[in-house]
Amino acid sequence: MENSDHSNDYSEDSLWTKLRDFARRAGTEVVEKVLTLYETLKDDDTPKWAKGTIISALGYFIAPVDAIPDLVPVVGFSDDLGALAVAIGIVAAHVKREHVERARETMQQWFPGSRDESP
Repeated sequence: MENSDHSNDYSEDSLWTKLRDFARRAGTEVVEKVLTLYETLKDDDTPKWAKGTIISALGYFIAPVDAIPDLVPVVGFSDDLGALAVAIGIVAAHVKREHVERARETMQQWFPGSRDESP
């Protein structure tokens, strides 16, 4: 993730708009990470510092300008995936099973028939 803070790019409305417009193009791996982070963000038990990390990563995903433009075929969301993976790694201790399960439930609704590749 680049050094700039993207928390100003985050809002719940802009997150849902980005997902609505780009979920299929972004792919299931990106979308599942976004949804897992979102579920973790909504949890009152998640500490403020972790919420700040999540908001910055989701803001990067939403940002119209990033390291690799999202409209570039094949690699457009690779930088977003990296930023989301780093954020999940940083806040991993606060990602609960219920967050992951809710994200997967949403994934099944949005991508019917997609396989659950997790153990």
